[in-house]
Amino acid sequence: MAAKGLGKGFEALIPTDFDQSILLDEKDRIQKLFISEIKPGREQPRKHFDDTALSELAESVKRFGVLQPLIVAPSVNGGYQLIAGERRWRAAELAGLKQVPAIVRDIVEHEQLEVALIENVQRVDLSPIEQAVSIERLHQQFNLAYADIAVRLGKAATTVNNIVRLLQLPTEARAALELGDITEGHARAILALKHFPAKQAELLQLIIKNGWSVRQAEQFANTSKSGVEDTKAVRQKMATQTAETKQLSKSLSTPVTLKHTAHGGRLEIHFKDEDQLKKLLDRLSQL
Repeated sequence: MAAKGLGKGFEALIPTDFDQSILLDEKDRIQKLFISEIKPGREQPRKHFDDTALSELAESVKRFGVLQPLIVAPSVNGGYQLIAGERRWRAAELAGLKQVPAIVRDIVEHEQLEVALIENVQRVDLSPIEQAVSIERLHQQFNLAYADIAVRLGKAATTVNNIVRLLQLPTEARAALELGDITEGHARAILALKHFPAKQAELLQLIIKNGWSVRQAEQFANTSKSGVEDTKAVRQKMATQTAETKQLSKSLSTPVTLKHTAHGGRLEIHFKDEDQLKKLLDRLSQL
C-alpha cells in the first residue's frame, strides 16, 4: 500500500498534462491574448474584406475556434499590433470570442509589411491594386529590388513588374479594377494605350458597356496604336469577319477569320481534322 501511495505522490510531482509550449523559444510560443488588446497594423496591405466570406469564417470559428495563431508585435502604445491573420482576428471578433491564440514577435516595420503581404497573397488574394501598392511600398520605402520582392513572394520577376505597372492606370481604370468591373488582362490592354489617354478612357467604357473580352480589348489597343483614330474604323479593323472572309468561307466550306495585330495581322482558316486540312491545302495550291 505504501508503494502505491508513493506512486501517486510521485505522479503528482511530475504532471503529464503540462503546457508543452513552455519548451518552445519565446518567439514561437503561442499565447492567449484578449482581442481587445490587438489592433490592425497600419502596414496591413488588405483594405477590403468580403462580408459573406468573413461571416462564413466567423461561423467556423464559433464551432472550432481559431486554428492558426495570429502573429502580433508589441505596440509602443501598449497592447499589440497585428502583423498577420487579420481575417481570423475579424472573424473571431465577429464570433464573439474574447481571446485568440497568437505568437508575439518583435519585427521591424518592413518585415511586418512583408509578412502581412506574403500571408495575404498566399492565402486570400489581395486585389491587384492592393498587391501593387504594397509591392511598390516595399520597393520605395525599404529599398527592396523588385527581383528580391519576387523571391520573397514566390513569384516570377516579370509577374511582380506587371503587377506594379497597374499603378500607372488612369484613376477610373484603377477603380474599375478594384471593383472587379475589369480584369487584369483588360487593365494591361488599357495600359498599352498609356500614350493615348483619350483612347484609354474610351476602351474602359467599351469594356464595361459591351462586356468585351480581354482579346477584344487587346485588338482595340493594337488597332488604336497602329494609327487608326476613328472609332468606327477601329471597330471595322477589329472585326474578325468581313465580306471577303465570308466569301472565302463559303468557297472553302470552312470558317475563315481575321486576327488584327499592332502591325498587320493574320488570316485564319479553320479545319476540324487532318483529312479536311489536306483537302484545303490541295484546294489552295490550285489557286
